[in-house]
Amino acid sequence: MTTTNGHLPALAAAVLQPGFVGTTPPPWVCRWLGEGLGSVVLFARNVVDTEQVAALTATLRAERPDVIVAIDEEAGDVTRLESVHGSSRPGNFALGAVDDPELTEAVARDLGAELAKAGVTLNYAPDADVNSNPANPVIGVRSFGADPVLVARHTAAWVRGLQAGGVAACAKHFPGHGDTRVDSHHDLPRITADRDRLDACELAPFRAAVAAGVQAVMTGHLLVPALDPHLPATLSQRILGGLLRDELGFSGVVVTDAVEMRAVADRYGFAGATVRALAAGADAICIGGERADEQAARELRDAIVAAVVSGELPEERLAEAAKRVGQLAAWTVAARSAGSAGARAAADVGLVAARRAVRVTAAPGTTVALPLTRAAHVVEFEPLRNIAIGAETPWGIGGPLTELLPGTSTVRYAEPDVPADPGAGAGSRPLVLVVRDQHRHDWMRAAVHRALAARPDAVVVELGVPELVTGAVHLATHGATRASGQAAAEVLTGTR
Repeated sequence: MTTTNGHLPALAAAVLQPGFVGTTPPPWVCRWLGEGLGSVVLFARNVVDTEQVAALTATLRAERPDVIVAIDEEAGDVTRLESVHGSSRPGNFALGAVDDPELTEAVARDLGAELAKAGVTLNYAPDADVNSNPANPVIGVRSFGADPVLVARHTAAWVRGLQAGGVAACAKHFPGHGDTRVDSHHDLPRITADRDRLDACELAPFRAAVAAGVQAVMTGHLLVPALDPHLPATLSQRILGGLLRDELGFSGVVVTDAVEMRAVADRYGFAGATVRALAAGADAICIGGERADEQAARELRDAIVAAVVSGELPEERLAEAAKRVGQLAAWTVAARSAGSAGARAAADVGLVAARRAVRVTAAPGTTVALPLTRAAHVVEFEPLRNIAIGAETPWGIGGPLTELLPGTSTVRYAEPDVPADPGAGAGSRPLVLVVRDQHRHDWMRAAVHRALAARPDAVVVELGVPELVTGAVHLATHGATRASGQAAAEVLTGTR
């Protein structure tokens, strides 16, 4: 866009956090870094391993030494750095089940050290949502739990740990995505709680994050009528300015959830939502989960410039947003220069934490024997994927159980494929039924019921929220990470 306000394109670029495709930075990203772009965000498509990410970020830093490199690494079911193999750490729900804030801080600090080594400086985590609605389709095990006091203390611990590792934390999804049945990737969730309930529940972890010195907060695309009856939080000055800034006292960077998500893009447009978010008080616009090219970034940059020229977006507001992004960039440079990124934990803290999170429930008088001592048959029931979790990210216990009990077989069924007797392939071998959020899926509950009717000695392993405990022996991992699967296999075989 040609404009007499020649500084505006650079200001507009400074507030964008675009993604891109590839394991090396494309030419347009490198060019934009010289033209004002202040940040980029990495996804699984950009990651091979830590060494490759370090080379990628070094290339970015050669173009702009203070570039903010963000990633969406929750170190649980939602992982980008370890998307190919699954996370070597348990997620928030498992840490909440253990309820040892020192352990949570240690896990986050270990993650921070790994991210810092890879050159990442901002992490879109922790998830500070209170999962008060068990039917929530998008949060679940990404939350520390359903108790706001517990979630608050672990959110603070996670923030302290990650930032001690040298990486800026970003608490999400403000003002709280836990009490909803709608996924904001697809539509606009509505949070119906009154203000007293919001203060007591949803807002408690964000207050704790601010008190812990969190450097960034990510908005949720949520309609919360008690706070603003008309606009989603991302676009609401009442929520971003009046609540987050004035009441909670947050002075860091407000980052939007991906602005192409349908909750806002379908209603206000890709560019329209961006301009409205900045006007409402957001400082950085996350894009590129689905739109990851120069055309998308240019569309938003030009729309921001046009909005300033037309008077729709005050230039002072854009300059304020760019200044805050610059302050965060300075924090990350200082963290790197000070060498605050400590060494990785000496012990395998992720697996240690996952082991501590496993819970076994046995029905009174059960005759099911653990540990398993011979090859088993594992049936894994696969629900529709939570869009926040990468399709490429593996899960399950069949693999680690086979390593411990050679000869173990595994089958996996999605809803349309479940046979009348899902456990029939076991024969006389031990049968292990693996579920994820069984309480949310009628078909999965029915399949498990049929399998248990034929094999009441089967063990049920829940890798999601253990809202429903079934079977004579029920094992809950509180997450489906690689570490959690390994921990479950160890319990089943008595090797730990």
